[in-house]
Amino acid sequence: MNPLFEWPPKFLPVLRWYSAYWLAASTTTLAIILSIIAYFAILPSLDVMQDPRLHWIIRVWLANLVPHIVCAGLLHFWLYTVKGQDKNFKFDARQPATNNGIFSFRNQIHDNIFWSLISGVTQWSMMQCIVFWAMANGYAPAFLFPDNMIWFFLMFPFLILWASFHFYWVHRALHWPPLYRIAHAVHHRNINVGPWSGISMHPIEHFVFYTNFLIHFVVPSHPLHIMFHGYMQSIHPIFSHSGFEKLYIADKERANIGDFFHQLHHRYFECNYGTVEMPWDRWFGSFHDGSSQGTDETRERKKKMYS
Repeated sequence: MNPLFEWPPKFLPVLRWYSAYWLAASTTTLAIILSIIAYFAILPSLDVMQDPRLHWIIRVWLANLVPHIVCAGLLHFWLYTVKGQDKNFKFDARQPATNNGIFSFRNQIHDNIFWSLISGVTQWSMMQCIVFWAMANGYAPAFLFPDNMIWFFLMFPFLILWASFHFYWVHRALHWPPLYRIAHAVHHRNINVGPWSGISMHPIEHFVFYTNFLIHFVVPSHPLHIMFHGYMQSIHPIFSHSGFEKLYIADKERANIGDFFHQLHHRYFECNYGTVEMPWDRWFGSFHDGSSQGTDETRERKKKMYS
């Protein structure tokens, strides 16, 4: 759990936690790098986005599609195709499922790629395009660097906390049995997750998930924040769903990638709905710490929900 929410406050643990989160090789720093590249090399100016034209919408879509394919494709290739680190630090020893009728095309990887790219990247991009169009026409508050430099930098950690808050509550809603059966069950086909599982969801779930971009209609944002928000929400799950705790290349640890907290959610379903940035699961009684007691409590909670 983020030590920021422990009482009494402990300055050094908080500093160490955020240093590891922001200054080390992480998906947060990757999202910042990708957003800077996209803003300066791909995105048109807001003036161009005043009218919903196909040429700039496609540029936004490509700015999301290409990094997603590269990140998920390379990570899958290293971990599952060439098995570059064998099963070291793998949460589940099994390989992705094949010839299994629960998945589209009877193949877990093909299923995940289809839902991630056709629905996921498309809805993610369209929501960003709506925000860009609204900012360009004055319907959403916007500012350009270096206006309000303090808020420009504070917006990055704010978006991480906002995304965690939003994800917890919409995720709990998606576990409401009728909505789970209609939509969220597609994502939970993946008990043994992999890089392509991250945003493999039903279109209804993608729509609900990407409503987190609506915060930009309330909070003043820079176009770079919009791109960072998208990468943080959609590139991060590639790594957190990798199925491995650590990434090893050339016999050296390169990064922490897997998320045991969320791995437990895919294994036991009715627990750990949120993220490690916010202690919602601790506060609302849905936390699973990996112990046998936590498993028993989760199974009892699931029995009550689906009985």
